Amino acid sequence: MWSRRQSHLRRVACGVEELRCRRREQEAALRKARREQQLVSKRLLRESPEEAAGEGAAAVLGEAEIQQFLRLAQRGTDEKEREKALVSLRRGLQHLETQQTFIWMEGSMRILVGLLTCNRALLQLEAARCLHELSHSEQSAVAEACLPATSYLLIYLSGHSSDFIELCLYTLGNLIVESEAVRRHLLPQGIVPALASCIQSPHVAVLEAVGYTLSQLLQAKEAPEKIIPHILDSTLLQHMLQLMQPGPKLNPGVAVEFAWSLHYIICSQVNNALLITHGALSTLVLLLLDLAEVVQRTEDVGLELLACPVIRCLSNLLAEVATEDVGGQMELRDERIVAALFILLEFFLQKQPSLLPEGLWLLNNLTANSPTLCTSLLSLDLIEPLLQLLSLSNVVTVLVLTVLCNVAEKGPAYCQQLWPGPLLPCLLNTVALSDTDVVGQSLELLQLLFLYQPEGLNSGPFSCQAGAAFNPASFKIHQGSLGPRRIWRRKVFQGGFNGHYRHFLLTVVGGILHRPTLG
Repeated sequence: MWSRRQSHLRRVACGVEELRCRRREQEAALRKARREQQLVSKRLLRESPEEAAGEGAAAVLGEAEIQQFLRLAQRGTDEKEREKALVSLRRGLQHLETQQTFIWMEGSMRILVGLLTCNRALLQLEAARCLHELSHSEQSAVAEACLPATSYLLIYLSGHSSDFIELCLYTLGNLIVESEAVRRHLLPQGIVPALASCIQSPHVAVLEAVGYTLSQLLQAKEAPEKIIPHILDSTLLQHMLQLMQPGPKLNPGVAVEFAWSLHYIICSQVNNALLITHGALSTLVLLLLDLAEVVQRTEDVGLELLACPVIRCLSNLLAEVATEDVGGQMELRDERIVAALFILLEFFLQKQPSLLPEGLWLLNNLTANSPTLCTSLLSLDLIEPLLQLLSLSNVVTVLVLTVLCNVAEKGPAYCQQLWPGPLLPCLLNTVALSDTDVVGQSLELLQLLFLYQPEGLNSGPFSCQAGAAFNPASFKIHQGSLGPRRIWRRKVFQGGFNGHYRHFLLTVVGGILHRPTLG
């Protein structure tokens, strides 16, 4: 199921799959940038590798040349000449200057829409490709100018040509993400039912395009109020989850698109209980287990494109519901999910270190309310592999320490297995770091260990020769810090160290200075 797609759905078969792979790589980079900087991403379908690479593009067209090509496309002596004129116009529209000239010319868009709706299939296709070039423009005014064509693009989604449907979907996706006016225009005209129909297509390329268009629609600022309720009322959700089910029919490209769509729905928090009712948690867990299995069999670095949204979806769903309280979700109490996550963490460490925080965030939310999964961490001897991640970055270190806090807060039996061992030397190193978040989380973990294992401070590396034993009851961290942990929603320290933390830090450091050895 993870093999590359073999079918060629375009007239130019050579290099098409390479173009798709390159497009997915570019989209992954854009998604990362969008998460960090709120960028807008678009997709561009081109007929040949040369065009996709930007080679062989026509020169910038002036107003006179555009008028000439439009006139030939309308009134050429034969269909071949008319098609050739549209091809020349399309290549010219690859330039922003030509796009701006085109949209300000009176009647230009009306002529292009007329060609889009004519009864000549080749002319329709070339007109749609011209619109697709315009939809990829960096200027929002260009997207607004394409508004008259969007109704026809929507109608053509019910056509029979998979190539044409795919082109219309990507064009709509590019326009939707750019223009609120386009979204306002398309929603009452039925874009959600149209996507619900297209998602049942047998063509993989169409399914991937549906996922892209849906994900673009879901990123709109008004999506939680005006878009997502309609999607949840349609059959889209059920079909999305079916297309994400592990098995021989799973297509990675399709699954990636719908995993991101699901991620945007979950982040909206419109009705996540409905997602769980429809089996979203079960599907995501099974997909995570399947990804871990595939990682052990292949070196394909493209797997992280699917792993990232799947992990994010699981993390966000778990942030809203206690793991042990999810009635029939037995998968969440299965230690295989912890083992699978560590396999993926190892994969990220080797191939994509930037995704380590995503995996650790999921591990945090899995262990925050689940003694069962905390037990799995200990019984599978996974504490030491966690500790090996402490030196990678401050973000990773804070996440690792928070997961360890989740384990320690479960009580004396858990702390007894954490203490003593390699944890103590690692904690001493983190306390000495300059990052306040790292030091704060280290101190919180130490406080939990001392709370449940008070003899730990009065023996071994924390032995104080000054005489007085440390009384954990005399030190209290801020209220609520022993409750469930939700990473990214709170910080241990705000505004620096208070008196209690200074007292605790001095007590610990005093013990360290008087210890004979680290042991």
